[in-house]
Amino acid sequence: MSHFNFDLFVIGGGSGGVRTARMTAQRGVRVALAEALGTDGLGGTCVNVGCIPKKLYSYAAHYAEAFEESQGYGWESPAPTFNWATLKANRTKEIARLNGVYANLLSGSGVTVINGFAQLQDAHTVRVATLNADGSPGHQTLTAERILIATGGTPHVPHFQGHEHVITSNEVFDLEPFPKRLLVVGGGYIACEFASIFNGLGAQVTQLYRGEQILRGFDDEVRHFLAGEMRKHGVDLRLNAGVVCIQREADGLHVLLEDGNRLVVDAALYATGRVPNVAGLGLEAVGVAQGPQGAIVVDEHHRTNVPGIYAIGDVTARMQLTPVALGEAMKLVDHLYGPPAGRPARSMSYDLVPTAVFTHPNVGTVGLTEAEARERFGHVTVFRSEFRALKHTLSGSQERTLMKLVVDTASDRVVGLHMVGADAGEIVQGFAVAMKAGATKAVFDSTIGIHPTAAEEFVTMREPVTPPAP
Repeated sequence: MSHFNFDLFVIGGGSGGVRTARMTAQRGVRVALAEALGTDGLGGTCVNVGCIPKKLYSYAAHYAEAFEESQGYGWESPAPTFNWATLKANRTKEIARLNGVYANLLSGSGVTVINGFAQLQDAHTVRVATLNADGSPGHQTLTAERILIATGGTPHVPHFQGHEHVITSNEVFDLEPFPKRLLVVGGGYIACEFASIFNGLGAQVTQLYRGEQILRGFDDEVRHFLAGEMRKHGVDLRLNAGVVCIQREADGLHVLLEDGNRLVVDAALYATGRVPNVAGLGLEAVGVAQGPQGAIVVDEHHRTNVPGIYAIGDVTARMQLTPVALGEAMKLVDHLYGPPAGRPARSMSYDLVPTAVFTHPNVGTVGLTEAEARERFGHVTVFRSEFRALKHTLSGSQERTLMKLVVDTASDRVVGLHMVGADAGEIVQGFAVAMKAGATKAVFDSTIGIHPTAAEEFVTMREPVTPPAP
């Protein structure tokens, strides 16, 4: 019998932590999971203030244009009005339901859930700050053979004059009242998504980004195309622009810009990046190695430099995506406790990870950008199609769709696939499977398309933009 209280102690109740705890406990391992008091709830950022509520709000934002576009299809009725309070209340109800689902999954698997903030004392000991039955502060000191840190990330706001007046993506879902004038600062996917969402919900949105183009790291053609479409939808997107200071006045927030111009807005959302959530964990005292912005350094098996301590998910800053954290969790469980009977141990590849950006229109992408492919392979062939979707021939919308394939000329393998358009994430997911299987352009060409769909364009593009190398 082990002299530890638990075999595995998980710090963090987000996607990666919950998955690891649940799957480990199902194998008969004694598992505890601590989720800090005052945080959003089980499920972490994704469930509470990330993927799920953001996608729900994105759905909500699409209805305004859908009602308008329906007139081209013969639907005639007075324009509906938007009730911000109803959306917030319904979202809150759904998130509470999901929190309960996560709690039931953990308890049903036999995981001991502790409501409290866990801090490392040594490689096998944690001190958990809790509340006693009378509401007074208390604590528990517990030991475990292994400790997993899965505390995720948190929004980062740079220090500047007036930074206390801004909000982050954590608070934006419950703004009161609805911001008729919203400033969004940042050019990453979170900034672009919220700019699109609030623009669709009826706010006057100004988005500022210090860089030369939004979505750094994405394919350049995708970046420029999306910027044009967002502007077409009504977002006032300003590049090479930044904030000097923000002051609160009676009529709103007064924002002084670097170019000398001024804005008056009701709220200012800063989506300027996320950093690993490591404050107060005691990493330094135990000697856990950390990288830039505090990210926990791990090896290919998610081990830190301190034996017995592991880390997965956003806290390692490898690839900040919920499905990646889930994949890392399953790989770690198999590594530590063996795979289920009859199954090989799971692996985790960071190549060809598909992702989507829920802007209006959506972005879906998997594989290399054109620039990355040229750097890696030298000779690549690019196929590109831009068109107005069939739906909009009657809707009246001027929205256009971009689809792009990047092919390694020597092997004919499709190494990059990119789309800007409606349901891009839904479409790209299936093509990611083909690319993981090593599909060539010849395979794409031999595949029959579903007509009429936008997705069929990926298997009907025949003329390269860039001719293949001799």
